[in-house]
Amino acid sequence: MQQRSLGSLRVSEVGLGCNNFGARLDQEGATRVVNGALDAGVNFFDTADIYGATKSEIFLGEALGQRRGDVVIATKFGMPIDDAHVGASPDYVRAACEDSLRRLGTDYIDLYQLHYPDVTVPIAETLGALRELVAAGKVREIGCSNFTVEQLREAKAAAGDRPAFVSVQNQYSLLDRSPERDGVLEACDELGLGFLPFYPLANGLLTGKVRPGEPLPEGTRLALMAPERSAHWLSDEFQQRVGSLLTYADSIDVPILSLAFSWLLSHPRVSSVIAGASSPEQIQANVAAVTALSDTQLNELARLGA
Repeated sequence: MQQRSLGSLRVSEVGLGCNNFGARLDQEGATRVVNGALDAGVNFFDTADIYGATKSEIFLGEALGQRRGDVVIATKFGMPIDDAHVGASPDYVRAACEDSLRRLGTDYIDLYQLHYPDVTVPIAETLGALRELVAAGKVREIGCSNFTVEQLREAKAAAGDRPAFVSVQNQYSLLDRSPERDGVLEACDELGLGFLPFYPLANGLLTGKVRPGEPLPEGTRLALMAPERSAHWLSDEFQQRVGSLLTYADSIDVPILSLAFSWLLSHPRVSSVIAGASSPEQIQANVAAVTALSDTQLNELARLGA
């Protein structure tokens, strides 16, 4: 597994998203997935305080055990756990970090990310608290998620020559091209940020398991999703685009899973593609999916996915 730079960190090109931990997976299942990821060369594990009703961090820390020093742990704060645990005020940043450290069973977080902008708190104040955590050795690098171009530029200006965000994590896939349209990818070039795409497989539409016009396979993410959420992903527009991508994948004899990962990794600013997994076999398939694509293939994928 190749690695790429993310600030001062080196992360595997395929990372493991841990949002299944505590939700679809218990501790035993999470440990199996983590072990499978480590065996496959994955060193980048992305979680959040809200995942699995705060259990994801606990399960990840327990699964890693004595191997914690061999990996890069990214976690997030800011989304509401409850009415008292939410936001990006300096006091809450400090408290949330301590809670995550305790749940993870570690004394430092490699990448600490603001999960969602808090418009009620000046970004300079949030950054000030995050810099304190860096200076104290509790956090190595800081990042953000769900930020717009304007918010990224504001954060960079507020940071000045002091520790600043090194990454932004937004939704991006062959089926969701918003970072191209809204200028976030260009801003990453401008500001020197690593980009971390979430939902890279469009909630399973790009795994090859979901076929337009066919029943959803049991146990898949979409099959387990609430109908009001799955309706978005199962819309006629998405079904048509997935069908076109599947036809193209078959025509060049490359699995759509490989196309989904490799197309994202063809973008120089993408530091790692974070995908969830509910079994060791899934994470191993994700890692094996990475392949080199020709310019012709990349251009055709860009056209079909748009």
